[in-house]
Amino acid sequence: MSLTANDVKKIAHLARLGIAEQDVEHYAKDLSGVLALMTQMGQLDTIGVTPMAHPLDQMQRLRDDAVTETDQRDHFQTIAPQTEAGLYLVPKVID
Repeated sequence: MSLTANDVKKIAHLARLGIAEQDVEHYAKDLSGVLALMTQMGQLDTIGVTPMAHPLDQMQRLRDDAVTETDQRDHFQTIAPQTEAGLYLVPKVID
């Protein structure tokens, strides 16, 4: 699939992107190349290929889930502008 200059302008308008007129042809060529690569990759036979969660077969290093700070909730509640029943009160934003 090859994109025209008009296609690129329409896509840029829909995405609310400003593209200089002299760059439109360059973008059309680059985007057409990306689409051609996607088409080529879509034609590959992937039957029997197991999906992977990560390209590296490694275990993720995780830290111990341990409490490292003291509970300062009461202190933070006293310096907050408004609280009620242990909750922070904030102005309503959405009607």
